[in-house]
Amino acid sequence: MSIGGQASTDAGTLRGRDWPCLRQFGIFMENRVGTLHELLRHIERHDLRVMALTIVDSVDFSIARLVLNNYERALELFRLSDFKFFETDIIGVELTNDPQPYVKICIALLQAELNIHYTYPLLYRGSGGGAIAIYVDDTETGIKILADKGHRIITENDLLEYGDE
Repeated sequence: MSIGGQASTDAGTLRGRDWPCLRQFGIFMENRVGTLHELLRHIERHDLRVMALTIVDSVDFSIARLVLNNYERALELFRLSDFKFFETDIIGVELTNDPQPYVKICIALLQAELNIHYTYPLLYRGSGGGAIAIYVDDTETGIKILADKGHRIITENDLLEYGDE
């Protein structure tokens, strides 16, 4: 397709696996016994690996926040399923071997006046240490600030490679 004499580009192809953020899936679930089990069986049946999982709970429903090792396959899986989901950009950051790695990350984001809405651990050990997922007000600025301060940002490609081990 051509617009104004220029070839258009599918927006989905602009992302790529080296995009310096991760995609988190938020899955709406009824608060009933076995729902989480159904979700995890559905994911693992399709050879996807859960790299992070946290649950936000209320009386009637919960939201499972998931990061999987292969974003494209996971997106296809959720689109073809009955699960209600949404996507969010988050930042994956390797923790350093310093005595207070969380403090250094928080200070860098605080100095940039970025609010951390939530964080949770990632099952990723690229350099032998741990890693966390962070959701902030402005993902792009957060990535730049953390990278400028020397923090290693985890990409989707990192998770894809890790999941194949």
